[in-house]
Amino acid sequence: MKISSVLAAAVALTLTGLTAAPAATAHDQGVRHATIPFTQATVTAAQDGSYVIEWKAPGVRQVAVEANGRTVARGGSSGKVTVRGLPAADRQWFTLDADRGRSLRLADRLISLAGTVNFRDAGGYRTADGHWVKMGEIYRSDSLTKPTGDDLAKPPRLGIRTVSALRMEQERSDAPDKVPGGATYTVADVFAGSGSFTSMPKSPDEAERMMVDAERTMVSGSGAKAAYTKVFDGFTDRSGGAVLFHCTAGKDRTGWSNAALLTALGVPRDTVMADYLASNTYRAEANDEILSHLPPTQAAIYKPLLDVRPEYLNSGFDEITRAYGSFGSYLKDATNVSGHELRELKRELLVG
Repeated sequence: MKISSVLAAAVALTLTGLTAAPAATAHDQGVRHATIPFTQATVTAAQDGSYVIEWKAPGVRQVAVEANGRTVARGGSSGKVTVRGLPAADRQWFTLDADRGRSLRLADRLISLAGTVNFRDAGGYRTADGHWVKMGEIYRSDSLTKPTGDDLAKPPRLGIRTVSALRMEQERSDAPDKVPGGATYTVADVFAGSGSFTSMPKSPDEAERMMVDAERTMVSGSGAKAAYTKVFDGFTDRSGGAVLFHCTAGKDRTGWSNAALLTALGVPRDTVMADYLASNTYRAEANDEILSHLPPTQAAIYKPLLDVRPEYLNSGFDEITRAYGSFGSYLKDATNVSGHELRELKRELLVG
């Protein structure tokens, strides 16, 4: 069985009730003059319709949590509250308003659709200099091959007007994406011409090496550079609305794309890694379902292909150092993002 077929099988599973991913929040980096006082903040939706909001805002006395134009909870400089009884919505937003500084607007990162398991907001993280990446602007996902009618109606309501597919030609042919109405569809084939994923590994070690090599190809392969240039073009030109980028499992090609975006915006590496590894939680049930149908020996080989692991992402950053010398050079030479465009991207996507 080809790897693309395995990944497609994962996407075909319609799963609900995933546990929330571990909170991936940036910690206080010693910034003294940030206009947003929150150093940590997350919103997590529960299966019973309630929401858990957690925050830390050193130096403030009181924080009000607002939803739908009214205060639904209060707390001090740090807090954890559960909010219940809110009306149904495509996405529930909360505003954290402290007694000093600017407020912070957040939602649960996961976008709940019947036909996806790894559709989430790319934002909601704190940068090293105290800014926050806006939510509701850029989304990441697994493939769009099995959306329901309700699924297809939600992205337009979220303002998504551009969809970039990072999948290979065979993946798109075997399981075509169903594009939400009103969205422009762009193909950005990361592995075009690379020869990646054309044969199955014969051992777990070989599978791990394949994933590490693929991550390097995502950084310096010619097809990858062309693909991620398209993706970053979409980030820097969002006049038509929000952007969604995706591959098949939403974890490797999509994972690198989001890691590169967050790094470009100044999000610390540990937060970038936590966001990357969260795919293991979001995809846990889908991956377990695949492995449960395989003999133990074969499952051991497949597992590294279904996982995301620190050594995979780290190999991508190592490849940047080897091939480009610095992340700034990678942005300029591989994704064609100029210094001016990066400043504009930060201006548009960061608050605080």
